[in-house]
Amino acid sequence: MKLNRKNKQKSEISTSSLPDIIFMLLIFFMVTTVMREFEGLDIVLPRAEKIEKLESKRHTVHMWITKDGLISVNDRIVDIKNLGNVMANKIAQDPKITVSLKSDDKSRMQLITEVHTQLRNAQALKLNYSTLTKGNN
Repeated sequence: MKLNRKNKQKSEISTSSLPDIIFMLLIFFMVTTVMREFEGLDIVLPRAEKIEKLESKRHTVHMWITKDGLISVNDRIVDIKNLGNVMANKIAQDPKITVSLKSDDKSRMQLITEVHTQLRNAQALKLNYSTLTKGNN
């Protein structure tokens, strides 16, 4: 007489702790992720006697001008010839936009005048100059 053995081993992976692991990974990535602020270009801001803070950051476009002639609009390098079109698109999306201009202390006045002309042509007439107070470094 022949006997049948029942030696079947189950080779399943337990998935009961999988939701816990996923939840812990989600929390880990939420806690360790750093939201990037506007970095802009490397500029040295001019000094001012009196400064005022912008009312709303929601309707603000940040523009940087370096002493080397680079122009950045919201962390994107823009050519001076395309600046009017870029700003016209932004004004079309949000008519309440204020341009926050951060220009290097050593920037050429000719470039700043060209930027003003492009902003005027794009109807971006709300302009704010960003500076440091006399006491700040």
